[in-house]
Amino acid sequence: MLKNRKKNKMIFIAEKESFILRVLMKKVEDAGVNTTFVKCSVTEINNNMAEDIMITLYLEEGLLPREDVMHFLVDTLDEKNMQMIIVGEQRDLDRIAEHVPRDMVFRTFPRPVDNTLFAEAITEYTGKMEAGDFKKRILVVDDDPQYLTMVREWLKDTYKVSMANSGLQAIKWLGKNKVDLILLDHEMPVTSGPQVLEMLRSEPETSSIPVMFLTGKGDKDSVMAVIALRPEGYFLKGIQKEELLEKLQEYFVLHKNVIA
Repeated sequence: MLKNRKKNKMIFIAEKESFILRVLMKKVEDAGVNTTFVKCSVTEINNNMAEDIMITLYLEEGLLPREDVMHFLVDTLDEKNMQMIIVGEQRDLDRIAEHVPRDMVFRTFPRPVDNTLFAEAITEYTGKMEAGDFKKRILVVDDDPQYLTMVREWLKDTYKVSMANSGLQAIKWLGKNKVDLILLDHEMPVTSGPQVLEMLRSEPETSSIPVMFLTGKGDKDSVMAVIALRPEGYFLKGIQKEELLEKLQEYFVLHKNVIA
């Protein structure tokens, strides 16, 4: 059973709030998760979306959501790096698999639903959400521990953030872990940012990881030197929290189909 935490919320998207659906929602409520029925329309789904929401798509027998709803759901899941649970007859689950990428589906449950397995799936889903497993992963590399900590604090609510205080530590960490983006200090002792970038690009396992430089130098010559290395972008270290978050969000939206 889940601990009763107010932040655990699940929306059930369906064409109608049937008796069987209400029974399933009651089981979820008993497991400590607040539930809300949401009509299967773009407007209703959009009005009920939030970063900490879990989603169950409940399919009526022989009836898939309209095309505009499916497009909106897939785009929203992709943008927010989320997954959903889908419940329906097996043939309908097979049909919807043609419209929803597999990495956007956390679990599928054919009817009749095994309530115990469903509750266990929600427990697992909640744990992964709280651990940040559905968030974009960013590695911040900087030799300044205070700046490193500050950037982590800025990003941790939106992204799953890891830190490295040297280029070599970053290379070693990346040998065992994957990320969606690296924020790399340009001016580091021993192994500089450009040297780290060169090492990353020389290895097949890391060559495709997007890198953005963090630099404290904003003069024209320094900026041109950074751009010449052809990173995905760069940020001056004087950037403020809201601007950094906005620019990162823009980046991930624009590159949502090419992120590893």
